Amino acid sequence: MNNYFHTTLFFFFGFVSSSLFQFSVASIVSTGDFNKDFFVLWSPNHVNTSDDGKTRSLKLDQESGAGFASNQMFLFGQIDMQIKLVAGDSAGTVLAFYLTSDQPNRDEIDLEFLGNVSGQPYILQTNIYADGFDNREERIQLWFDPTKDFHTYSVLWNLHQIVFMVDTIPIRVYKNHADKGVAFPRRQPMSLKATLWNGDSWATRGGQDKIDWKNGPFIASFRNYKIDACVWKGNPRFCRASNSNNWWNQYNFSSLTSIQRRWFKWVRKYHLIYDYCQDNERFQSNLPRECSLEDDCLFGFFLSKFGFL
Repeated sequence: MNNYFHTTLFFFFGFVSSSLFQFSVASIVSTGDFNKDFFVLWSPNHVNTSDDGKTRSLKLDQESGAGFASNQMFLFGQIDMQIKLVAGDSAGTVLAFYLTSDQPNRDEIDLEFLGNVSGQPYILQTNIYADGFDNREERIQLWFDPTKDFHTYSVLWNLHQIVFMVDTIPIRVYKNHADKGVAFPRRQPMSLKATLWNGDSWATRGGQDKIDWKNGPFIASFRNYKIDACVWKGNPRFCRASNSNNWWNQYNFSSLTSIQRRWFKWVRKYHLIYDYCQDNERFQSNLPRECSLEDDCLFGFFLSKFGFL
């Protein structure tokens, strides 16, 4: 009995220690060194990294675009990246900053910066893939010139919601309504990627404005990123847990704060230019199910109905 008791205690404390260890490595704060946390996806001669690894730029010219991706994959967390966008006449260029599972039924959380004719407001398009389906685009016009200086673009992704932010201001919220039959990215780990490429078939005024290569090369720059997320270790339950390491899953991150909601309403009222939840023509008056469930989409609907959009 004594031996059995000691053996049981050994396995019990071994399991607890192992669990605590896996929880402790679940959340990672990035090194801040692009050379350590990312690898080059393609065209390394179009990727320039500072000697200390703290800044990186991507170049697009007639030869190629470029991209980089994180070494790790994540399931929930918050990603912040400071970006300076392509300056001047950037029509037709697309800078994408996104999380993706790279699976056939992929999940993806996209921020796409659509180049424009010089002097026009920069458009930020967001999109969400869940279980391989997208068609969830929203577009806003940025309220500043994102080519003059670096600004912080963030994604908070947890069990409750996905929040897109610009300089901490929430610009879009996508709630988890999986219990109501709405797909939500919650099972597949995703890597973080940044790419700069030629999208002039669609990006600027529906493809009407093409890239003028005389204005190239086109450069986008990155710095001061932070990845605080659950590193995928093959077991989703550690990433779904709500504890001090997985802070993003805690209840107080299940909705916007009152201050965030005020900023969010301001963005929706003055800067939103396209919302799929208001596009009855596209969906033939059969809007996706989440459009009738989202408080934020309903808010947009009322703004539109009463003439504020």
